[in-house]
Amino acid sequence: MSNFVIETKQLTKVYRDQKAVNSVNLHVKKGRIYGLLGRNGAGKTTIMKMILGLTSITSGEVDVFGKNIKGREKRVYPRVGAIIETPGFYPNLTGTENMEIFAKLRGTAAPRAVETALNVVGLPYKDQKLFSKYSLGMKQRLGIANAILHDPELLILDEPTNGLDPIGIAEVRDFIKNLSAAQGKTILISSHILSEISLLADDIGIIDHGVLLEENSMEELKRKNGKYILLQVSDVSKAVLLMERQFGLKDYSVQDDNTLRLYDTGLDMGEINKALVIQDITVISSQLCNDTLEDYFKKITGGEGIA
Repeated sequence: MSNFVIETKQLTKVYRDQKAVNSVNLHVKKGRIYGLLGRNGAGKTTIMKMILGLTSITSGEVDVFGKNIKGREKRVYPRVGAIIETPGFYPNLTGTENMEIFAKLRGTAAPRAVETALNVVGLPYKDQKLFSKYSLGMKQRLGIANAILHDPELLILDEPTNGLDPIGIAEVRDFIKNLSAAQGKTILISSHILSEISLLADDIGIIDHGVLLEENSMEELKRKNGKYILLQVSDVSKAVLLMERQFGLKDYSVQDDNTLRLYDTGLDMGEINKALVIQDITVISSQLCNDTLEDYFKKITGGEGIA
């Protein structure tokens, strides 16, 4: 049995002669928020549509809940909630009336499903305000309420904070984090806003021009791209052994045969350099660095940063 709620294998989508998605391998873990980050047009929505069966797959596979989705759609999709692009509701009806219609269409069994979903996102039940009078933030919240109406195990949310003001973004972010932390839901969310994904996601996939450039935990990415000491020496293996034994060094990473990153920036580098020289290890350079996540994204995408 797979440990992933969603796993794509060489997932590819071709429109005529253009590859919108190119051999993407996603790994979304149970109970975590996975942020799919990329510029507009990078292929995020197309990936989500292929997972949900809203657009055909050119090649590759999609596994959901540990099994290939093909031929199992009727059993799998009732366990999934989604917002893809702009949620569509009847403007001349209230939020509750809209939700009651969708509950009947979906066949939601729970007697208080509409009331519960509205409570989760902080919208009133049986309010008389028409959907056409809702603010953009309220519309997005109603979209999330509709996505969780049938209490799904998996949520797929395409740019759920798009177009919101800072207060609305913070509110939606809190709803999403609570759905994962308090209710244990697995969430795949897309965004072109780096700052939002960094505050929300447990894991992240960076996509550019249809290619998944990196997949990692947000914790590891932040650790790799915060403050660190970049140390270049003549013999990395010998240097690591000495620093582990003499200074108790544990938090580091080897970059190549001559380069180390030391994440404990409180180290006495004078003492370390002295000990290395005594052991005939040449210190080529030693410098304190402070990379940002935006610097990292610029580097791997080869262009301008994401907002």
